[in-house]
Amino acid sequence: MKVVIIGAKNPETRRMIDAIIAAGNPDRLEFYGFLDNDANRQGKEFVGLPVFGGFEHLDRLIAEGCAFINTITGSTLARYETSKAISARGGKFINFIHPTVNLPEKIGVGNYIQEGVKIQAAVEIGDNSSIHVDSIVAHECKVGNSTFIAHAVSISGEVEIGDGVSVGTNASILPRVRIGNWATIGAGTVVLKNVPDYAVVVGNPGKVLRENERKYANGAI
Repeated sequence: MKVVIIGAKNPETRRMIDAIIAAGNPDRLEFYGFLDNDANRQGKEFVGLPVFGGFEHLDRLIAEGCAFINTITGSTLARYETSKAISARGGKFINFIHPTVNLPEKIGVGNYIQEGVKIQAAVEIGDNSSIHVDSIVAHECKVGNSTFIAHAVSISGEVEIGDGVSVGTNASILPRVRIGNWATIGAGTVVLKNVPDYAVVVGNPGKVLRENERKYANGAI
């Protein structure tokens, strides 16, 4: 299967590809190249693969039967809108997951999970989410769609994280807390209680600072 990666920016992508190949590449993926709407990256190579260009190549690649991986993580809104646009044109997503990660039984498609992530029993992960290096997702947690969990985040047991959520580096979320859709948890924040939809929470203990734009109700692609 030919695979096209969205976003020619993070060199960690090469290490992920090499780890998958070293583990035997059980899904027989052919890492074909990148799409990136940044004109400065187009027509060049990134980590040894061509950057075809932007979305003007999308229909051709879909017609060729390519699957897609989304590595956009700087903004959950950008990640969601990009994946939604590709899906609306018939593009299909696959998971991009480091082979050392012990995956849960219930996981959707289009997820990007890096090396060192620890996922405990009975965790559920939706579609189009990303979890970065050395984060912990404890037992019976639920992670929604189009959510980003930065590196070294600690999520305690039975936490529910909604769609479009962004959780910053070294944040800690205590047990049985619910994080609402499109909320933002700042780096280093300690979340002790439920977080409303669209809230921006910072500090120790975490407090609501303001609201994000109420642009979408959920993050399903």
